[in-house]
Amino acid sequence: MGTRGTVKEATDFNPEADAQKLKAAMKGIGTDESAIIAIIAHRSIAQRQQIKMVYKRDFGKDLDEDLKSELSGQFEKVVTGLLKTAPVYDAYELRNAIKGAGTDEACLLEILASRSNAEIKALTAAYSQGNRPSQSCTSGTAFHLVVMLYGALVQEMYDAGEARWGTDEDKFLTILCIRNRSHLLRVFQEYLRIAGRDIEDSIKREMSGNLEEIFLAIVRCVKSKPAFFAERLHKSMKGLGTTDSILIRVMVSRCEIDMLDIKTEFLKMYGKTLHSFIKGDTSGHYGKILLELCGPEK
Repeated sequence: MGTRGTVKEATDFNPEADAQKLKAAMKGIGTDESAIIAIIAHRSIAQRQQIKMVYKRDFGKDLDEDLKSELSGQFEKVVTGLLKTAPVYDAYELRNAIKGAGTDEACLLEILASRSNAEIKALTAAYSQGNRPSQSCTSGTAFHLVVMLYGALVQEMYDAGEARWGTDEDKFLTILCIRNRSHLLRVFQEYLRIAGRDIEDSIKREMSGNLEEIFLAIVRCVKSKPAFFAERLHKSMKGLGTTDSILIRVMVSRCEIDMLDIKTEFLKMYGKTLHSFIKGDTSGHYGKILLELCGPEK
């Protein structure tokens, strides 16, 4: 994973010992949540996969299922999310985003706009084990974007040629999806010089609704993924109540990649630490494990 995460590989790692401790934490009456946090929140994804294999071998049961039966609520979602590989977790979140009566398009955009082509291909492979989203889940240009990103069809789009796309939005979208980050940053600088305004301002002026959110998400991820995720985290905790689904997804998916940079951007953008926001908006073992993923306040 990345080198800017708050969660690192544990030194002197012993999957057999960890599996035994987790089993003991779920034994008898009551559950030792603190023991679970001490292990799950302080092992890398690769190490957690080893623990799962050893647990299955030694006890004949799936660690995920045992933990689900012992835990509940948001705490259970964090723990079981951490036990998944990155592509499987992304695929799981995408499935949840499109099932049921409505579609959580914000979740789709968060994942698909922020993942690299390699990451999208990996999550596509993981997703293909279940059902693919149908066009009924989203509509119009929003679905068009999801298909383009979701299928990681960057090269195919380029080979087909930009002339295929009929609308200005499609041309703009194709450019955003087929150019690399360094090229796009230069494009954004040149756009500012020619138009006299930042490209985000133009998007806000010219578009609205889902289409606006789509383009803003892509542009902001190109400019700075840590800033994009800092904004998502702030949005999940500002005002009354907490949008736990966003908070959990970002903390679980980024803690091993770039959480240190996200924390820096959060402080710069909002004048308060991410640690303090999480501490003020969550409680119990749910809050404790998120704070462990966040790392120290400083």
